[in-house]
Amino acid sequence: MGVSSRVVTRSSETHVVVTDAEVTLADVLSLRIAVGAPFTDGTRLVLRQRGTGVERQVRLGASRTKAAAVAVSLAPLSLTPGRWDAFIEHDARVRLRSIDPGFSLDRLDAYALGRRTMAYRAYRTRNGFLAIKIDETGPLADVRAVWLREGRFEVTGILAYTGLDDDDQDRSARLALRHDDAQVSVAATVQGVRFHAALSLCDVLAATPDSQGVWEPTLEVAGIELPLPLGARLDDIEGKRRRVHYPATKVDGVPIRPSYTADDELRLEVGG
Repeated sequence: MGVSSRVVTRSSETHVVVTDAEVTLADVLSLRIAVGAPFTDGTRLVLRQRGTGVERQVRLGASRTKAAAVAVSLAPLSLTPGRWDAFIEHDARVRLRSIDPGFSLDRLDAYALGRRTMAYRAYRTRNGFLAIKIDETGPLADVRAVWLREGRFEVTGILAYTGLDDDDQDRSARLALRHDDAQVSVAATVQGVRFHAALSLCDVLAATPDSQGVWEPTLEVAGIELPLPLGARLDDIEGKRRRVHYPATKVDGVPIRPSYTADDELRLEVGG
């Protein structure tokens, strides 16, 4: 179905406002919406993908009050990765305004405990509208803090999308840094889904004769088939390569700095 050409005046937009939005652990879009008049039969929630214009429509039930509750299961809609803007449509189409910032790290951590191949997130755009962000995903060591101190590279975070329980169980693990054919590794601490590791920067330099290169860290955890990439994807900071800058340190005169790729994966830049 194409985009509606009906015009909605600015005054009518103020009558439909999302006050609370989240994607639940079951991948259900749960909304509380304040409306100027109760929804009637035939009202639809429309999700439209940016860039392609592809749409998905869900018929909503009538509401009895001006505070409508909406629950939509996202998986059956076959939404593809990208950003989807939300609209309400009946006599006219209204883009959904939102006053919910759509961000709670505790909520996102709980969502990331499940094993997932697709991650959904409800958020408020810079212009104050509701949108859904969808990413293909897989097991990840999500970084919460990085330090270069006392001659060590040190990192902490949580295991995301692995399906492991957030308990007190200790799990055998190793942090590995790789550059071309070189590799340096050290035992890491994993308790439940929390991890911590520290690796000597002198060992990194010793494995790099020319003192140059970009090192890729991974976390190997017992019970998880493949090494986990280290990245930072659960928070609301996008484009970390441009926005997050760690101070560099020098070891034997060689500069070393953590950085992020365009895909928000952590790297260790040595030399340069």
